Amino acid sequence: MELPPERPTLTWDPHLFSTQFDREPFGFDHNLASLDLFDFDRLVALAEKYAGLDQDYFVAGSAPSPGTAFYTVPTVGHRPHEALEQLDLAPYRVLLKRPENLDPQFRDLLDQLWRQVARSRAGLLDQEIVRLESSIFISSAATTTPFHFDPEVNFFTQIEGDKTYHVYPPDVVGERELERFYKHGIVNIGQIDLSTRPQDRERVFTLRAGNGLHQPQNAPHWVETGASRSISYSFVFETAASRALGRTRAYNHYLRKLGLDPAIPDRRPIWDAAKAEAMKLARPARRSLSRAVRAVLGQKT
Repeated sequence: MELPPERPTLTWDPHLFSTQFDREPFGFDHNLASLDLFDFDRLVALAEKYAGLDQDYFVAGSAPSPGTAFYTVPTVGHRPHEALEQLDLAPYRVLLKRPENLDPQFRDLLDQLWRQVARSRAGLLDQEIVRLESSIFISSAATTTPFHFDPEVNFFTQIEGDKTYHVYPPDVVGERELERFYKHGIVNIGQIDLSTRPQDRERVFTLRAGNGLHQPQNAPHWVETGASRSISYSFVFETAASRALGRTRAYNHYLRKLGLDPAIPDRRPIWDAAKAEAMKLARPARRSLSRAVRAVLGQKT
């Protein structure tokens, strides 16, 4: 009799999860590498569906060094499935965003994994989740993703090949650096200088198929693949509370421009909430004003 497929499972030390969640990176195990969803031919077929969805994928070469500015690494003109067919010919990094929107089985996988995380973290089920999505990373051997941070909580799993993950706790990013990032109010990578981080705070995780990594929000990192093709899957989320914290930091950025020294978030929660609400109201007004100015100047809006 044929056995039913394994249920996707993430396995971690409960103590590590309770004490380090969204504070410090930690490793865990998983069984996702056994899923047919991640067969390479199936991923190529999935990648074909991204043709024309330019905002949903990213194809780039390898960074020459970990400290390279993220967006100076040239993008590649290939569509995702074309790059996947040439991974052995050139150092390509392919990112497929939100596969759950194109394949219902990836939607089911994301939902199952999210429930495991939410049930393991007290209070998380009661929070408003404003973004929950996954990504698939497929890279050639010996490629480097340069140093950056992401505005989201991340659970990263290695499916095939080896990947060395160099990650720092989020508190090595200064408030001024975070404020400059969050003032934009967009979901993007945060570019910061690797050379100014304390080397003794770096954590290095060697990930093989079946290994995973919890990456806190704003935890800076850089990544290198091993001697063969690498396939990874991650899912990330943001809460209404974390978005509000970002708006508080954006408000603090403008206070600093006025010569003030704002309180670090979480020290004065009432003021934090007021700042976050003020930025929520200010951003649409600033965008409207910006569009109006560009229209007067005859620029593209």
